[in-house]
Amino acid sequence: MSTRAARPSWGPAGPTWRNWAGNVTAAPLRTVAPSTTEGLAEAVRRAVEDGLTVKAAGTGHSFTPVATTEGVLIRPDHLTGIRRIDRAAGTVSVAAGTPLWRLNRGLAAEGLSLTNMGDIMEQTVSGAIGTGTHGTGRDSGSLAAQVRELEMVLADGSVLRCSAEENPDVFAAARIGLGALGVVGEVTFAVEPLFLLTAREEPMRLDAVLADFEELATGNEHFEFYWFPHTDRCVTKRNNRSAGPLDPLPRLGGWLSDEFLSNGVFQAACSVGRAVPAAVPGIAGVAGRALSARTYTDIPYRVFTSPRRVRFVEMEYALPRAAAVAALRDLRAVVDGSDLRVNFPVEVRVAPADDITLSTASGRDTVYVAAHLYRGTPYQRYFTAVEQIMVAYDGRPHWGKLHSRDAEYLAGVHPRFGEFTALRDRLDPDRVFANDHLRRVLGD
Repeated sequence: MSTRAARPSWGPAGPTWRNWAGNVTAAPLRTVAPSTTEGLAEAVRRAVEDGLTVKAAGTGHSFTPVATTEGVLIRPDHLTGIRRIDRAAGTVSVAAGTPLWRLNRGLAAEGLSLTNMGDIMEQTVSGAIGTGTHGTGRDSGSLAAQVRELEMVLADGSVLRCSAEENPDVFAAARIGLGALGVVGEVTFAVEPLFLLTAREEPMRLDAVLADFEELATGNEHFEFYWFPHTDRCVTKRNNRSAGPLDPLPRLGGWLSDEFLSNGVFQAACSVGRAVPAAVPGIAGVAGRALSARTYTDIPYRVFTSPRRVRFVEMEYALPRAAAVAALRDLRAVVDGSDLRVNFPVEVRVAPADDITLSTASGRDTVYVAAHLYRGTPYQRYFTAVEQIMVAYDGRPHWGKLHSRDAEYLAGVHPRFGEFTALRDRLDPDRVFANDHLRRVLGD
């Protein structure tokens, strides 16, 4: 590969940028799409010369304005692809704009896999790690927890590499950096030989799930469940490593469940619920009773991920693991005791403690509670009610999802918050990478 810097493709102010959910827009002065880290550095240097701020946007799967800018917007379209695989070290290095679906399929073709992942594959690798994207795992954490090295462009246009051995203070923070410390050009992940997972999905009553929550969370490598508000119905998912044989979902059965029912029919039901809120509890009851069990065995990304075509807005909080059951009972009581109409399931996942500075799982075993509503449905009352419960249990909001917390609150629930902001002061004193959202959650 040539080490000569490729000039970024400079673009004029293009169409308004919009995130996946459609609730955030940005009108950058110009848009650029570098294809190399050297081109990325040139884009940052030119923006600084012109007195403009810089933000990098992925595929827009954050629900907050974390990536918005009125200056230079860096798009990921050309900064893609697997660059190096080191089988001896058990790592893969990938350009920051690479979509997770491309990474997962490329690794599988090489007989390799990430240890854990979230449930969608449309995000870019840098966008996913930068906001703390996670799946569920008893022992394995977020995507950022699987990062072994980062290459990033700083505010002065210089390129810095960091790992646990090289610039460890930057590495500790930049794995979930919110785009506040620099622009990531390359990510190196830990990988392992491709393995099989057996997925067991089955309906359960909410009271039974809560009564056995600790056993379910610790007795399975990956446990999560979805609760349908206005009902006592849940669907539980337990994913555990398997010796095989490979036994994937039948093509027709998988299409019926994941595409037709989970996306097509669900979209229609959400549309009806948005137009006629009084119908929501009845629809939820039908959906809960329609749940059925299934078991299948496949390679990891085909088990962990699934298509998400129904668009929504989301709030998610990370709670201390011990608070999970009480918080969920409080949430159920609020929904049952109010006139709220919730047309989307509540998702509950777990993660082990990690050592990333601003990780929502930093220093504590964690349960994640995610509230969703169909796009276009008024969400403020419901999300406010959810947030009041989460805050009462020392909750940390997901960095890419809706919340109303500010730097003062966040400094109180993230013990290493001051460590992060001090590093930001050192790496970006002129706030080249700032925007209004970061000023709210990190301070000036």
